[in-house]
Amino acid sequence: MTATPRHLLLLCLALSLCAPLAVPGTFPGLGGDARLTLGVFAFATCAWIGTSIDDTYIALGAGLALTATGVISSDTLFGTLGDATVWLLICAFVLAAAVARSGLAGRAAAFLVSGARTVRQLTHLTTAALVVTAFAVPATSGRAALALPVFLALAKALADRGRLVVMLALLFPTVILLSAVATLIGAGAHLITVSVLWESTGDEVGFARWLLLGLPLAVVSSHLAAEAVLLTTTRRADRRGPVALTVERIQEHSAQPVTGPWGPAEARCALLLATVVALWCSEPLHHVPPAVVALIGAVVAASPALGTVRLKDALTTVPWSLLLFMAATMAMGVALAESGAAAWLVSGLPAGLSPWLFLAVVVAVSTAAHLVLQSRSARSSVLVPLVVAAALGAGVNPVAAALASTAAAGFCHTLPASAKPVTLYAEVPGVPTYTARDLLRLSAVLAPLTAALVLLFALAVWPLLGVPVTR
Repeated sequence: MTATPRHLLLLCLALSLCAPLAVPGTFPGLGGDARLTLGVFAFATCAWIGTSIDDTYIALGAGLALTATGVISSDTLFGTLGDATVWLLICAFVLAAAVARSGLAGRAAAFLVSGARTVRQLTHLTTAALVVTAFAVPATSGRAALALPVFLALAKALADRGRLVVMLALLFPTVILLSAVATLIGAGAHLITVSVLWESTGDEVGFARWLLLGLPLAVVSSHLAAEAVLLTTTRRADRRGPVALTVERIQEHSAQPVTGPWGPAEARCALLLATVVALWCSEPLHHVPPAVVALIGAVVAASPALGTVRLKDALTTVPWSLLLFMAATMAMGVALAESGAAAWLVSGLPAGLSPWLFLAVVVAVSTAAHLVLQSRSARSSVLVPLVVAAALGAGVNPVAAALASTAAAGFCHTLPASAKPVTLYAEVPGVPTYTARDLLRLSAVLAPLTAALVLLFALAVWPLLGVPVTR
């Protein structure tokens, strides 16, 4: 890759940030390991922000640098790849491949939206269907890809109503991004947050606990966002017209069957998925770890007798680059916590901040972070260790602070390049879709709305569900 003036400027910025760290005595109370960690962290962050170098390559280089300098051990670096959350994501992608191969997702979504008689009903039924996919498909990019054929079928069925098609094009990625907080497997950033909390505080957030805290927020934020999309992209005349979508009409524009009796593969897949989700949700009763449940489900989904997909084919859908990125950033989080770098970074925060003001700052920074760091996982890798360390120093419950930061980071709608689902639906061949202006108009409404909602949940709802504001 050829160096550009921008790259050189960022390199100079990183060097200017790291140069004082090399001078002994410059920062009293900052040990050698903490200095090295902060230097590596500054270089990695600048590279994530301003270069086109692959995020995973940068994270692996940072993890290798921390290992080579002795800040963390090689066992720590390589051990993160064997973490239970990584295995949970691998197995969840195998299950998702089975669902996609069976055609179950398209049939269920088409059946749901075919009941719409008005534009508002179509909007909220589509939203409900997309929220449900958070239980079946890990990561937002996977859900966006799985839902694309459904969107294309709807777009063709509504081809004579262009503004409604644009509204749906914007609705799909918006709901997919905001509803990811419903489950632990909704985004790789969630797994990073859980790992940081466990390594830093010993607090464990399992699948069932995350579901209890995240699902209500996902449902409320998704439907509020659906209203925002509807009002900012359509006119009153567009919303008044009736909608007549039948399963048969959607089938005309869908490659997979969405009508007729269920096939054996669909029935087996639906039963397997329902069993896995039920076992995930009832973890406190049977105490079987979610990763083990996911592994059992993946083995059944790929079995010759009962499965709907070959294991070899399913494994090709696993985003190995994302897993390596997660493993490397988990190691960076361990280095920040164990070296004392994270605690030193937040030691200069003003004392006496009230819990609500602290959480408001966390939510505001996390909401705006997508303008600097496009990768959601990278944002959590940078923010969550600092948020957890700052929360401990401010007397705020680190679980509440970390969840608030991660949930707020789910907003990334300002630019077409802000998130992969937004990019995917911004350019669909042969289908009218949204423009950058549509995104900016929506963001002006949605950013303060989602930030206020996350803060409301952190201060008023989550305490009722067992996560108090203060520790």
